[in-house]
Amino acid sequence: MTLDTLPTLDARQLERTALVRAFTAPKGFGDQTLRDRRADAIELLGGIPDPAVLPAHELADATARVLAQPGLPALQYSRTEGIPALREWIAAREGVPASRILVTNGGFHGLALAIQTTVERGDLVAVDNPIFPLFLRGLELSDARILPVRVGPHGLDVDELGAVLRGGARPAALYTVPDFHNPTQGSLSLEGRRELVRLAEHYGFVVFADNPYRELRFAGGVPEEEPFNHSERVIHVNTFTKTLGPGLRLGWLVLPESLVPDVVAVRSRQDSHSSTFVQAVVAELLTHDAGLFDATLDRARALYGSRARTLAEAIDREAPGEFEVEVPTGGLFLWPRLRDARVDADRLAADASTEGVEYQRGSFFPSGPGTDADRRLRLAFGDTTEDRLAEAATRLARALRRQRE
Repeated sequence: MTLDTLPTLDARQLERTALVRAFTAPKGFGDQTLRDRRADAIELLGGIPDPAVLPAHELADATARVLAQPGLPALQYSRTEGIPALREWIAAREGVPASRILVTNGGFHGLALAIQTTVERGDLVAVDNPIFPLFLRGLELSDARILPVRVGPHGLDVDELGAVLRGGARPAALYTVPDFHNPTQGSLSLEGRRELVRLAEHYGFVVFADNPYRELRFAGGVPEEEPFNHSERVIHVNTFTKTLGPGLRLGWLVLPESLVPDVVAVRSRQDSHSSTFVQAVVAELLTHDAGLFDATLDRARALYGSRARTLAEAIDREAPGEFEVEVPTGGLFLWPRLRDARVDADRLAADASTEGVEYQRGSFFPSGPGTDADRRLRLAFGDTTEDRLAEAATRLARALRRQRE
């Protein structure tokens, strides 16, 4: 076959090719993490759990027990929704029937399923502003239009959302991170959640509540209820990524009963189901010792809370008056704000890299106008020791002084 006899692309193939070519270059991830840097660089880049608080030995023991089971069921096919033992444990934790749980390959997979099931091509989707950028990548598959809604110290601004809706906007869906928002660290109050659910039910859109940091609360009280799990207009997304380890690639959806058949139908035409083996090991881990998960969380919360305070105090000490820094009540990030508008944020990031500290610039996150994200830094502390965090603050202060010289 010669080049002139090769079959030509039909219109549908061309459309798919155009879709892939239209994908935006990655922002906030990929470009920052692949560039050359100092050998001794301190990386405050990703929301990575510390290995010290992951239950490695317990996972090893659970794996041995799973592989000792007669007939090796963990090495066979399983249901699209997930294995019963794991779904039942998750359902009890979420306070819903197991029939509403679908196990996924991590949180982002759950978001992709939510988008594919509820968002038509070209639909309007309301999103956090600033936003976790990977969601926008997933949204590109539907060629959706976005409607940015401000996120403040208390999470998504439901008053702004309500005003936009009353003004005539009709999104098909809304995406938000309700607990320890990435990157702002704000959390939506119980009243805010109730109002968001009310708006979704009144105006007929679906809420994607993406909640990977929910269990990492190290200060403040736990909400007395979760309205997201009791509405037909909410898909609640969660994952074991931040608690048991991202390499497991295991998460779940809490689905409205009416959407379960649709999501199962979509999933059954893709990868069919998550790894039976990984599901079985995690289910064994969680059910063999009923207190293990909460004990794991207690260790993680204590560690991350201490690291958050250490980093915030070090920034205030090394660069007094230069940043507004609030210690979050959970999660894996600080979101400091530069006080001096004359500081060039892009130069600061470059100088910090030269000094040997890497972080995500806030300007990577905005999904629309009206935020101060270009004055922000997102500093991840989950997998960095306290002495290294203190050194990172020293290096950041040196980088800032370069602009004063």
